[in-house]
Amino acid sequence: MTGTAMYGPAPSTAADRAPTPAPAWVYLLRCADGSLYGGWTNDLARRLKAHRSGKGGARYTKSHGRASVQLAYAEKCADKSAALKREAAIKKLPKAEKEALAAKWRADNAITLRMATPDDAAAVCALYNWYVRHGVQTFQYTPSTVEDYRANIEEVLQHAPFLLAESADGHLRGFACAHLWHTREAYAWDVETTVYCAPDCIGQGVGGRLYRALLALLKKQGYYTAFALVTGSNRQSNDFHRALGFQKMATERRTGYKFGQWLDLDYWRLPLQDGEGEPQPVRKQLTAEEIAEVTG
Repeated sequence: MTGTAMYGPAPSTAADRAPTPAPAWVYLLRCADGSLYGGWTNDLARRLKAHRSGKGGARYTKSHGRASVQLAYAEKCADKSAALKREAAIKKLPKAEKEALAAKWRADNAITLRMATPDDAAAVCALYNWYVRHGVQTFQYTPSTVEDYRANIEEVLQHAPFLLAESADGHLRGFACAHLWHTREAYAWDVETTVYCAPDCIGQGVGGRLYRALLALLKKQGYYTAFALVTGSNRQSNDFHRALGFQKMATERRTGYKFGQWLDLDYWRLPLQDGEGEPQPVRKQLTAEEIAEVTG
């Protein structure tokens, strides 16, 4: 054995991480009394959580039913300066014009869920590869190919759902799927779940809608346990799984190395069925009617 075949892969360095401009968002929140509150942020998901929890949110949302505020409008800006200017402009708009912005945003971002087909491989691959190049949500170094994802979708659909979330204009906003946890027969009632959202719609409820639908379909099929593997530093995903009822089982310390850092891996578990008795065989395919009940 000679050359590079004698060694494993070279470690990913910080320089391998694709540069990502600092995000900036302008947003409107719908409060419990129907009023709109406007603001800006560089982390939309975290800012929404702050408004709803009251920890770091605005005084207005705290006094207007903070726990029930809903995102009514979101606009991505080039940087903080642009976001501040846009925020000031929106706040000066009459109520009717703010409502028109919210209505158009709601229509443009109406999400439809459907089952993937192998022909969706290019769009799904492009979304996933953004995280390969920019994030530590996946421990993968090398971007996947469209052929990889075509095979992936085909394999998943033999056992479990592969769901897509699309906006009204047909753009992919996220996907969720489940793979067999292990291939040996005794694990036949266990799956590992996965969800990824387009980076420009994180914090807008797409991931939650996808994941709840995926879990509901897996339960219909007769799977008993869903497992999720989450990077330890990914606080948003860990909080997301906890809110959906998952319980953290364990943490593998320093199990992955990417972008010049060691990464922990958290194991989360969600029971899908009650009871300790003998399970029925999992149904590998659901009817179109059963799928529509969940995704419609």
